[in-house]
Amino acid sequence: MYEFLADIQHQTFLQYALLTGILASIACGIIGSYVVTRRITYIAGAIAHSILGGMGAARYAQVVCQWDWFHPLLGAVAAALLSALIIGMVSIKAHEREDTVIGAVWAIGMAIGILFIFKTPGYNEDLMSYLFGNVLMVSSSDLWFIAGLDGLIIAIGLIFYNKFLAICFDEEFARLRGISVEFYYLVLLALTALTVVLLVSVVGIVMVIALLTLPAATAGHFSRKLWHMMLLSSLFTIIFTTGGLALSYGPDLPPGATTIVLAGGVYLVVAFLSRIVRFSRA
Repeated sequence: MYEFLADIQHQTFLQYALLTGILASIACGIIGSYVVTRRITYIAGAIAHSILGGMGAARYAQVVCQWDWFHPLLGAVAAALLSALIIGMVSIKAHEREDTVIGAVWAIGMAIGILFIFKTPGYNEDLMSYLFGNVLMVSSSDLWFIAGLDGLIIAIGLIFYNKFLAICFDEEFARLRGISVEFYYLVLLALTALTVVLLVSVVGIVMVIALLTLPAATAGHFSRKLWHMMLLSSLFTIIFTTGGLALSYGPDLPPGATTIVLAGGVYLVVAFLSRIVRFSRA
């Protein structure tokens, strides 16, 4: 811990990593609360894994087609939004079982990504970092991209707070009030997709679903209002990402995995203590 505090004062890559974690945490706290409340965790998981297809396509375009501007994060955004739209539209219009659609998007996106990675010359170390997470590799251009995406997510999430609140807790009441449930559900899925892209830079595709849900689930034990849950969830996520970065730095551990272990440990302790308190009051 001391080594981390000493190095962060003059190591730019550590400062970028810390800022990335903080920026992603704010959006994660807001959208993660919606995801947990609406119970669309597995949709977020499908989107998270399907973005490997967009990243693989972007990397292939960079290397083979010489499209240097096509950054893997741009490919991730495109794939995430497309996956969210497919899941939402098929579930709403085609009346398919949602779990079947989710499984299909999850598997196809991963498969497309693997095919592109296989056909891209050289060893795609940067894509492996996105798969398992390495916040220490965030560049200044990545940070600006993340900051812009974060601002967009926060703005839309707060502007439509009441609409999202209605569709998360009572769809029938929302319809009676004249709210277009299907439209705002798709918007919520799109925001979830963008938040997933943010978190991929912090903990990677494999573990993104844990960071999206664990802080919000932990915050749910201490809050009775959705906006309280959002504030607490954002705070918890900042603590987890910063703590994971600090704890992993000295022993040279993966920061993403350390963050998830910390978040998971806190959630299990809080859930256990809450159960004991409820049992004692019964």
